[in-house]
Amino acid sequence: MDTQDLISRMSENLSVRRAFGAAYEKDGLLVIPVALVAGGGGGGEGTMPKDRGRGPRPAPETSDETAHGPEGATGSGSGGGFGGLIMPIGAYVVKGDQVRWVPAVDVTVLLLASLSMARLLARLWTRGSRRHHT
Repeated sequence: MDTQDLISRMSENLSVRRAFGAAYEKDGLLVIPVALVAGGGGGGEGTMPKDRGRGPRPAPETSDETAHGPEGATGSGSGGGFGGLIMPIGAYVVKGDQVRWVPAVDVTVLLLASLSMARLLARLWTRGSRRHHT
């Protein structure tokens, strides 16, 4: 996969279409799901002679040395990747001409946030009690 293909796939997966799911009707209500979409990625290509790391090389004398390094040594490389997070956050519910927001409750996220907050408060409390005892 080349870099342009990677960027194309990344833009497809991290688009506005992912933030709003396909709307559907149920019991006379129009439901439009909404998600948080975040991500990033990168890629690279290049060539490097196999003798890299053996100290400084003299400047290439021919155009063949420029492309392949000294003595025909060749190197190549290609790489890339991306990652993303798509997390449902709620839905817009439309009934007639009224629209209301219904948040999604993710118990795992709430639990992790609560544990992180408890850890932070415990750390602050122990630091504060150390200062008073010294």
